[in-house]
Amino acid sequence: MSHVIAWTGTAAEPVVTAALLDIAVILGLLALIIVVARISGMAVARIGIPPVVGEIAAGVLLGPSLLGMELSNDLFPIEQRGFLEVLARVGLVLFMFVVGLELDVSLVKGRGKVAGSVSVCSIVLPFSLGIALAKLFVETDATAGLKPDGVGFWPFALFMGAAMSITAFPVLARILTDRRMHRTETGGLALACAATDDIIAWTLLAIVLAVSGVDGAHGHLPSWAIYLAVPFVLVAIFVVRPLLGGLTTAYHKAGELTPTILSVVLVGILLFAAATELVGIHFIFGAFLFGAIIPHENAAALRHEILVRLEQISVLLLLPVFFLISGLKVNIRGLEANDIFPLLAILTVAIVGKYVGAYVGARLQKVPHWQASSLGLLMNTRGLTELIILNVGLEKGLLSEDLFTLMVIMALVTTVMTGPLLAFTYPQRRVARDIAEAERAALGDEAVDRILVLTGPDADNQVQLDVAVAMLAGATPAEIVVADLQPQGRLLDLGSGLSGELAEMAAAMERQQVLVRRGDELGVPVRIIAHPSGDVTEDLAELANVLTPRGIVAWAGDPSLDAVLDAADCRATIIGEGTTSFPDGVPVQVALSNDSDGEAAVLLGARLAIARGTSLQLTGDAGRRFAALRTTLEERGVRVTDAATPDPDSGLTAAVIDVAAAGAGATLGARSEPDAVPLDFATVELGATAAVE
Repeated sequence: MSHVIAWTGTAAEPVVTAALLDIAVILGLLALIIVVARISGMAVARIGIPPVVGEIAAGVLLGPSLLGMELSNDLFPIEQRGFLEVLARVGLVLFMFVVGLELDVSLVKGRGKVAGSVSVCSIVLPFSLGIALAKLFVETDATAGLKPDGVGFWPFALFMGAAMSITAFPVLARILTDRRMHRTETGGLALACAATDDIIAWTLLAIVLAVSGVDGAHGHLPSWAIYLAVPFVLVAIFVVRPLLGGLTTAYHKAGELTPTILSVVLVGILLFAAATELVGIHFIFGAFLFGAIIPHENAAALRHEILVRLEQISVLLLLPVFFLISGLKVNIRGLEANDIFPLLAILTVAIVGKYVGAYVGARLQKVPHWQASSLGLLMNTRGLTELIILNVGLEKGLLSEDLFTLMVIMALVTTVMTGPLLAFTYPQRRVARDIAEAERAALGDEAVDRILVLTGPDADNQVQLDVAVAMLAGATPAEIVVADLQPQGRLLDLGSGLSGELAEMAAAMERQQVLVRRGDELGVPVRIIAHPSGDVTEDLAELANVLTPRGIVAWAGDPSLDAVLDAADCRATIIGEGTTSFPDGVPVQVALSNDSDGEAAVLLGARLAIARGTSLQLTGDAGRRFAALRTTLEERGVRVTDAATPDPDSGLTAAVIDVAAAGAGATLGARSEPDAVPLDFATVELGATAAVE
């Protein structure tokens, strides 16, 4: 027997209709939240502000601060907010796992003393000042209302100290990446300090919540529950972490992130978050801890795939909901004139405490002034991490709504100011120079003769390599440095994902390995310098200035070429677009010009001919001076032949050297170094324009 159920005008019909309307409203609100968050993030990114600041501001703008309480409540009805709260909490769980997963303690290796000193000082000072500020708020009549009723002084004061001590590691890492500082010593120090700071600060916050005696999410907990936190952490580190090594084994065996592996990760995240919530700390600590204990050894690919799967859905969908829920609790309109003093006091304590603490900690380890100042500014970055902590404080009753609003403003101000102020202490010119210095140090000092090759777009660059080998002419020790810098297309955002960049890097690495193998065949070591760059011209110019190469090989029309030549002040060979190979056995042809550049071109042609085991063809008549040069070349074993005009049937596709007639199908032309000895190849500056027959 089959049963048919139908709604026929009963009381249930309006209920079903209302439920459907609720779902439609929630889905529409989610779409609105995502659109506003992305637009705000992209808008502030255009002026160099981290996109997460715009997304946080979007949540504030959708709340009563801009729309007013009545309109905000109409747009986001109270009855729908419970569902949005659940989504926001799930987003926090996933994001805090990502924070823990990205935290790499290996960053501290070799920088332990500086990182420890900066981290401790940049926590102790703002923590102490935060407690003093809490005391000021309590004892001053005008600000006494900022402390919530029913909360003791020490829970309130300790939380204020912890909230002042936070540095947002994820936002800091992305600021460094956007400014290319992650490749510098200062950037490495900042990451190490922020990683150490994160560990200390989150531990400190957990202790503050534990000793504050605030209630957990499920009402009053047994007094002994909090003592389970310590054994839980020990079990996580010494029992669960080794077991998670099986994920790496399973990943390498499968060759991909399987649904089973991802399911294990998700279950671990949820269970750890639930466990820390149950012992009375907060669920965010469990998610963070689980991310931090995921193995790093031989697991880079696994961690990247997990990040790609979880970070984007968390950041693009769920975190904007969290920003909105936070923004609904912020009411800037509700602030009055007497709130200006506490706001200025909060900003002063937050900025001065973090900056001075980090600066003093760095100077105690003899870090230079400008570098210590940069670290102080970077450690002031609070952003999203501060917003999470403030929400925890509001949820636990440790912050009043007015104080929550003031602290959110502080979080936005300290994050926005980092980039502009950093431009004064650590300008992009210094960043480019430090990147070049780091790459120069990585190459070593062994090579005496070095040729710098600037790669061409979508080319195998083997022609440049052959020319570079010829320019070295057997000098030892020597090396060829291939610079393959790709434009950094966009600012990296939280949840931006790196799949496209990784694919481009993989393609570049394949091209580079071809050059390395070709260098091995020719007996010259080839070193590769490859990374995304926000300013390719500036980075290449600084690289050339630091490497001091004996020569440069580049493609014609390269927009960076003039800046690189000015920085390096050395000979250069420029190869025209379309030149793809040196056919075996084809003579190297040089169109004569009666100047020192022409002599340099002939000498380069002779070297190319020797390197390729072929003859050198000289076209045109450059006078008696070239007769003597030709005789000298022949005496040294170079086969020199005449060719009035290039033979169109010769199959020649490259290696035609022509200084005088660059517009007539020339391949190589020269630019001479001032006061160069014309026939001394070691001091003649070569330049060229290459093309195809």
